[in-house]
Amino acid sequence: MQQFLKVLRWSVGLLFIFSGLIKANDPLGLSYKMQEFFDVWGIPFLQDYTLGFAIVMNVLEIITGLALIIKFPYKQTLWLLLGLIIFFTFLTGYALFSGKIKTCGCFGDCIPLTPKTSFIKDIVLFVSIVILLFNHKKVKTNLHPALGIFILLLFTAGVGYGQFYVLKQLPIIDCLPYKVGNDIGEKMKTPKGAVPDSVSIQMEFEKEGKSYFFDANNFPENFDSTYVYKSRKEVVVQKGNGLKAAIDDFAINTLSNIDTTEALFKTEIPYVLVFTGKVDETTPWENLLNQLHKKYKLVYIVTSDKAGATRLLSKENILIGDITMIKTAARVWPTVFVMNSATIVQKQSLENYLSK
Repeated sequence: MQQFLKVLRWSVGLLFIFSGLIKANDPLGLSYKMQEFFDVWGIPFLQDYTLGFAIVMNVLEIITGLALIIKFPYKQTLWLLLGLIIFFTFLTGYALFSGKIKTCGCFGDCIPLTPKTSFIKDIVLFVSIVILLFNHKKVKTNLHPALGIFILLLFTAGVGYGQFYVLKQLPIIDCLPYKVGNDIGEKMKTPKGAVPDSVSIQMEFEKEGKSYFFDANNFPENFDSTYVYKSRKEVVVQKGNGLKAAIDDFAINTLSNIDTTEALFKTEIPYVLVFTGKVDETTPWENLLNQLHKKYKLVYIVTSDKAGATRLLSKENILIGDITMIKTAARVWPTVFVMNSATIVQKQSLENYLSK
């Protein structure tokens, strides 16, 4: 029994540490996932706090996993883990049964899990933690409390510092499709064997206080102006196999709203794309752009902030992109992409680029 409890304790602890470290590598990614949940739940006022929530959550996962392994404080850690796993199971269960969230972000973008896999994982962890909690008296620790506190505080500081580091310097491990060496054009192609979802447009009408739902091919014979249109939605008739292009939202337009994506990819000399969600006075634009123009003939600002860009960077080549695409391509704003046709040759944060 002791050996079984040891294996179980190490397995649960290491899984929590692993999960926390993957997300700590990219806390903004977890922050965006939290925003997705809050948006679906109709509580957008919490979206301004998601980065703080993400940083704390990552620290908590790693430290509780470590505390379980060193068995200090053992019983209290198990209760905390039980609370965490109940919360995580609720999230993955909601993603699975509501169908409104495609992935829960349990292992970040490095190991994307389906809602079903995530939910099963959390159920197994829940059972494991309950077993450990019921048998906590059988596990003893000889670790001095002062040493235990020192270890936990040291790792808390280390994980906290690491997250603030990647928020300035980009994730240490880039698990996104916009990593160095990737060809964006190739990543935009649908993979062979992909079967898309089969969907039907369902429309809601109201007549004499009752709601009726029809698709485009099944309108009633007596349909007339007494049916009042209310809404429409896509209904998945048959699920596809889940295969899709790694990048499905990359589009860059000129200020006059002309798509220039393909033209950029055909550029014959190296060029620079500077991705930024916002353009404001807090960024040392003059310093950055002076350095870029010394090395490259073609430098483009890619932003969703048309007003800010045209106000502060009117002399630059300004291109407009979707904010979601920019958040994925560049976790830190601004981020410098050196491109060779459609291939990403270099990718550096502002701080990293200016420090050279």
